[in-house]
Amino acid sequence: MTETTRHFLPDATPEAEALEDARPLLFPVCAAEPGLTQLWLGNLTAAEDAQALEAAGITATLNLAINIFPGPVQLPSGVHVRRYQIGMLDGPGNDPAMLAAAVQLVDGLAGVYVPGKPHYPPHAKGGLLVHCRGGRSRSVTVLALWLHLRRRDAFPTLDAALSHLRQVRGQDESYPLPPMIALARAALDRGLIPA
Repeated sequence: MTETTRHFLPDATPEAEALEDARPLLFPVCAAEPGLTQLWLGNLTAAEDAQALEAAGITATLNLAINIFPGPVQLPSGVHVRRYQIGMLDGPGNDPAMLAAAVQLVDGLAGVYVPGKPHYPPHAKGGLLVHCRGGRSRSVTVLALWLHLRRRDAFPTLDAALSHLRQVRGQDESYPLPPMIALARAALDRGLIPA
């Protein structure tokens, strides 16, 4: 991989997806946690757009794709975006423990703000963008599982959380992809994520 090759994207993308992927998409998921101001769902284009991130108050991103590598971003305010990644395939081939790790990373980032040290890049508490390439499957699955486990009063089932995020995201039941939903159910069945 050269320095300029950071993304390994499919050669052919359905037209509707390509149109979405061409612009930054940001969808608010839930309000403040002790370590965050807001949890967001979005796409790769948003994760690389300093103006869109700053306008939304996002100062950290969690990339759930194994084939994309967003580079460093400094917001117009001077804040550096913190990047986190747990790479998963968009389809079969993932282990439920990887999905559980992603949910637990969201827990950790939501639980406390880590201010850094004087020699670290400037940072400020803000929102967390959870994304993959398009914000349609991997990121929706992780956020749905997180909402179900951490907001049980509002989302007593995984299906309720998925339905909510589909509505927020404006997508039908073809997303998330069936293997991702099966992965979430396997993580639940195995009790991989502490309550």
